[in-house]
Amino acid sequence: MPRYRNLDGNSGVTRYELGADWIQVWFVNGEDYRYSAANVGMEHVLNMHALARAGKGLAGYISKHVHDDYDREA
Repeated sequence: MPRYRNLDGNSGVTRYELGADWIQVWFVNGEDYRYSAANVGMEHVLNMHALARAGKGLAGYISKHVHDDYDREA
């Protein structure tokens, strides 16, 4: 899984993994969260894919748009 490039230099994101309809994000505190189209919508997933690949803006996007909407295990 790729390391997040963190072009802004102050991101809380360290790594990510992309799936067809989800993104898994690892943070500096060691926690990781999966955001899927089922919970946040495909538009948000695709936006997060683009930001992850760009290495800029992912943590801010998560905080602003999908923060607590990550997948939860039943």
